[in-house]
Amino acid sequence: MASAREMRLRIKSVKNISQVTRALETVSASKVRKAINAVTATRSYATKAWQVLKHVAEQPGRDSLHPLLAKRESVKNTLALVITGDRGLAGAYNSNVIRFTAQRFDPNPVPVKYIAVGRKGRDLLIRRRKDVIAEFSNLPAAPTFMDVSAIGRLAVDAFKKGEVDEVYLVYTDFVNMGRQIATVKKLLPLELGGEGRVEEFEQKATNGPAAAYEYEPDQKEILDEIIPRFTALQVYQAILESQASEHAARMIAMRNATDNAKELVGALQLAYNKVRQQGITNDILDIVGGAEALSAK
Repeated sequence: MASAREMRLRIKSVKNISQVTRALETVSASKVRKAINAVTATRSYATKAWQVLKHVAEQPGRDSLHPLLAKRESVKNTLALVITGDRGLAGAYNSNVIRFTAQRFDPNPVPVKYIAVGRKGRDLLIRRRKDVIAEFSNLPAAPTFMDVSAIGRLAVDAFKKGEVDEVYLVYTDFVNMGRQIATVKKLLPLELGGEGRVEEFEQKATNGPAAAYEYEPDQKEILDEIIPRFTALQVYQAILESQASEHAARMIAMRNATDNAKELVGALQLAYNKVRQQGITNDILDIVGGAEALSAK
C-alpha cells in the first residue's frame, strides 16, 4: 500500500487535473453557444439558396445545364472531404469521424483521395495510410465564408478537371448538446434530393404556394455563379456544424472528467484516511509496547 505522503501527492495531482478540466468545460460551454448561433444564422441563407438552385436545376436537360450537375458515365476516382477538429480532449469526436469514414470508403471499389479539414483528422488518416492530397487546419474559432471558400473551390476544381468523378463531404451533424451524428453527403455531382437538414428546412419553408422566379440575365450565367457558391456554402455549413459538435463533445467529455476526478479524490481521501489511521494505530502500539517493556524491568 502507498504511504501517506504518496497518497497526499496523488490527491493533490487529481485535484489540479480537475481544475483544468473544469476550466476547459467552461470554455467549451461558451464556445458551443457561439457555434450554435453561427449554425442557426446560416441555415436561413442555405435554405433559400437551396430553393433557388433546386428550381433552376430541375429544368429539362439537367446534365447539359452545368458541368457540376452532370453525372459521369464511369466513376474512376472518388474524393472525400473529411472535417474533424484541430485539438483533442473531445472524447471520441475525432476518432468517430475517422472510423465512420473508414467504414464508408474502405470498401469503395475505386481509389479514394482525401482532403482533411482539421489536424486530428489529417494525422489519423495518414496513420491509416490514406491518400491525403490536401489539408486545412487552424481555422478561426468563428470562421467566415471567405475563410473556408478555398476548401470548396479545391473540390470543385478537382471535379471540373476530371481528377475525381464524385466528391463526398464527411462531417458531424449537430443535433443537440447530447447528440452529434457523423454524416456523409454527396457534394458533386450535385444531387437535389435528400440533403438532410437543409432539405428538412427547405420543406418547412415551402409550405404554401410554390415560389415563382424570374432569372436575369439568363440561366447559364446564374448556374455558373450559384452552383460553385452553393457547393462552397455546403462546406461552410458542414464546418459550422462540426465545430458546434466538437465543442459540445469537448464540454461533455470535460464534465465527465471533472466528475470522475471528484469520485477519484473521494476514493483516494478514504484510502489516505485509512493509511493515516493505520500509521497512528501503529505508533500508539509502539508507545504502549515500549511503556510495558520499561515497566517490566
